[in-house]
Amino acid sequence: MNFRTVLGRCPTGVALVTAPAGRPGADPLGMVVGTFTSVSLDPPLVGFLPARTSTTWPGIRAAGRFCVNVLSAGQQDVCEAFVAKSPRRWEIPYRLSPSGCPVLSEAVAWIDCAVHAQIEAGDHWFVTGAVRALGPGRQAPPLVFLGGRYGTYAPRPAPSDQAWGSATA
Repeated sequence: MNFRTVLGRCPTGVALVTAPAGRPGADPLGMVVGTFTSVSLDPPLVGFLPARTSTTWPGIRAAGRFCVNVLSAGQQDVCEAFVAKSPRRWEIPYRLSPSGCPVLSEAVAWIDCAVHAQIEAGDHWFVTGAVRALGPGRQAPPLVFLGGRYGTYAPRPAPSDQAWGSATA
């Protein structure tokens, strides 16, 4: 099996990284990533990995700030519109974060950041963001990508408290 096939067995969450428009009258910036992760609690840092060939990342970097929108399972169409760079991709409800970045109304969470660092990582950049504000969004399952397909997360029922207390040391 090749690298991509094997790593395709690891599920990833899907997020839309947004930033203000690069010029007056233009649409905001947005790029879909499947590489969003928590990096540090102290200081609070998050990260994602845009391709070095990305045409959107340079604009986000120049803005110096971004907002990560964790997409809900019902936002596959939004994801696909941004991946395809549809001219209608911003015809979705959003508001602005404290730093002026789009926060999607249907996202399950949002994290507003200042660009902290950019490190070369093969054919990608590893970008870290210093968290400035964040919040929960819509209560819904997240959009997940696995094996080249979109899906969602279905949690198992929590074990009863009694089952947790019955274990012996």
